[in-house]
Order: sequence, then C-alpha cells, then structure tokens
Amino acid sequence: MEIKMIKPQDQAYGEFDNGKITEQKPIGFSGEGSLINRLGPLFYWAWAKSTGEGGIGFHPHQGFEILTYVIKGRGRHQDTLGTTSEVGAGGVQVMQTGSGVHHAESILEPYEGFQIWLEPHLSQAIKRTPTYSKYVHEDFIVTSENGVMVKTILGEHSPINLVTDAKMYDVEIRNGAAYKYALSPNRTLAALAIRGNGAFSLDTHAPAHFAHKDFVIVQSGQAGEIAIQAADQDLRIFLIEVPVEVDYPLYRKPR
Repeated sequence: MEIKMIKPQDQAYGEFDNGKITEQKPIGFSGEGSLINRLGPLFYWAWAKSTGEGGIGFHPHQGFEILTYVIKGRGRHQDTLGTTSEVGAGGVQVMQTGSGVHHAESILEPYEGFQIWLEPHLSQAIKRTPTYSKYVHEDFIVTSENGVMVKTILGEHSPINLVTDAKMYDVEIRNGAAYKYALSPNRTLAALAIRGNGAFSLDTHAPAHFAHKDFVIVQSGQAGEIAIQAADQDLRIFLIEVPVEVDYPLYRKPR
C-alpha cells in the first residue's frame, strides 16, 4: 500500500455568493488548482463553510450521483422535480441526477458540510429518472467502541443505495485511541481530517503523520490493514473508499 499526503496549499479553493460560502476542495475540477482531480469514480469533494446565510441559484446536473453531508448548520434544497427540502446537522441529501435536473442550494445559518460527486456509468445513468432523497442523522448506524465512534454513511447497513461503488464513514477518534480499517485489494481510501491531527500506520511502513485539513490517500494493490490514530487531541476524520479503477469509461471533459 502507498500513502500520499496532500497539504491544503495543494488543494483547490472556491467561493460562491460573493464570498459568503467558501470551499476547500481536496478534489477539485480541472483548472481549479487541486493536485488531485479524480480517484476512480470519485471526482469532486468540496468542504464548504459559511458564517451566515448564502446561496447558489438554480443550475443543472446530469448523470452524476451527488451527496451533500451536513456537518453543522442547516441547508435548503430546491429542484425542478418540485422538491423543497431542509437538511440539518448529521443529515444527508442525495441527488441521482439521471437524465437531468436543475437545483438551487441555500444556507440558512452558520454552516459546514461536504459535497461529494460520484460517477456511475454515464451512458446508463442518463437514461434514468432523476431522484432526490433526504436522510437525517438518526437514519444511520453509529457504533462506538474503545474510544472510536463510526457513522456509516455509505456501505453496509446504510439507508443510501447508490449505483456507484463507494463507501463513506464519519469517524471520531479520542486522543490516543486508534481505528483499524481493512482495505481490500485494488481499492483507494481517501481521508480528510476536519478536526485534530493524527497518523496513518500500515503493516510495513513507519507512521505517516497528518494535520488538520490534510488530505490523505491510501491505495492498495493487495489487502492490508490501516491504523488511524489520534495525536495530541481528539480527531474527526471523514473517509471515502472507492475502487482504483472501474470497468466502464469515465468522463473526460473535452479540451
């Protein structure tokens, strides 16, 4: 297994609504300045923050599966399917954009959250009817053991069913505790430390230390176990696992 560490200065940044919403993007679009533009079917990851109200007007999406995870605050979603929906802390909204949909996003109070874009087989996805789904924190399985709390957002026993092969976890690790994660062959684990510092340890490597806001990527050619440990303070880290490669063509923006 190989570990890559992407520091904040090598990630992309963006803003909306005259700077009311700011974004750090571990995975940004081409030309936005991020060192990483894609990990298999995961091709966009924005960490948005706002100190008050803000919004993004109606804009179109087609084909992709888009997940918004609210860490703090409250947001409102509107779309051309006739949906008006509010999502609070710990909640998730999912758009499977299919043949196409327009939506608008509003932030209603101080906010922090992720937006994740995943790519199914687009030639099939664009034939599907677009859908919107909302989930609250209580819909998800949360386990707590030995100083580690894990919320499964995508994966076994999650209420969310995407077409794209992906797993997602919100993990909180007490200072000095460690979380062990088994990574299967030919898989990528992407991690963003949103609170605290820590270290990744692999079977045959010295610990790789990371800090708050660092983006960590682990890719496996064979199965292995990863230990993620909090250092100096409690750690909150968000994990996404996807295949290194998929068996369908991935979108490439025309030049």
